Amino acid sequence: MTQAPSRSDDTQHPDTAPRRRAPAAERNRDAILSVLTRVLPQSGVVLEIASGTGQHAVHCAASLPQIVWQPSDPDAASRDSIAAWRAHAGLANLNAPLEIDVRNDEWGIGKVAAIVCINMIHIAPWEAAESLFRGAGARLGAGGVLYLYGPYRRNGSHTAPSNEAFDAQLRANDPRWGVRDMEAVEALGEKAGFTLEEIVAMPANNFSLVFGKKA
Repeated sequence: MTQAPSRSDDTQHPDTAPRRRAPAAERNRDAILSVLTRVLPQSGVVLEIASGTGQHAVHCAASLPQIVWQPSDPDAASRDSIAAWRAHAGLANLNAPLEIDVRNDEWGIGKVAAIVCINMIHIAPWEAAESLFRGAGARLGAGGVLYLYGPYRRNGSHTAPSNEAFDAQLRANDPRWGVRDMEAVEALGEKAGFTLEEIVAMPANNFSLVFGKKA
C-alpha cells in the first residue's frame, strides 16, 4: 500500500533498522490501550489488521498478557518491522505477523475473539472498509468486538480544521482515500451484522468505534 501523507509517516532509525517508528503511534498508543483494556475480551486471539510498524502490537501485547496478539499487514516492509519489534520485545503472547490484505477473502486465520484496526480505512480504498467488515463478520462470534480507530466526519462535516486538511492530503495522494463518514461506517457494520456500541472521542480529533457482533 502506498505510504500515507505526513500525519502517519514512518521514521527509519539506522540504529534499530528495520524497526520503524511512527510518531503518531507513540503519541496515541496509551489512549488507544485505555479503551482496548476495557472493551477487549479477557482472553483469546486478537487479530490486528494493518499493524504498520508493529508498535501498537508490542505495546498492547505487553500490557494485555492474557491475550494472544496476532499482527498482520499486506506490506512486506511493514511485516519486517513488526517481526523486528517482536524479536526486540520477546513477548510470548505476540505472534509472528501474517500477510493479510482485507480485500482478499482468504485471510489465513479462522475464528478470533476480537479484531483491531487502527488508522487504516481512511488510507485505503472504500472497498477495504467493506472487506474488513465482511471478513470480521465471518471470523467473530456473537459478542465479538471489532475496534476501529482514526479520524471521521460526523453528519457529513469534519470535526476539526486539521482533519479537513488531512482529508485533502489523503485525497491528493489517492482519490480513493479520505476521512470517512462515521455514519457510512456504522451502516457497513449493520450490514455485516454488527452494532456500533460505543463512540469514544480521542485526542487529536480522532475516535474509537467499538462494534459488537450481533447474536
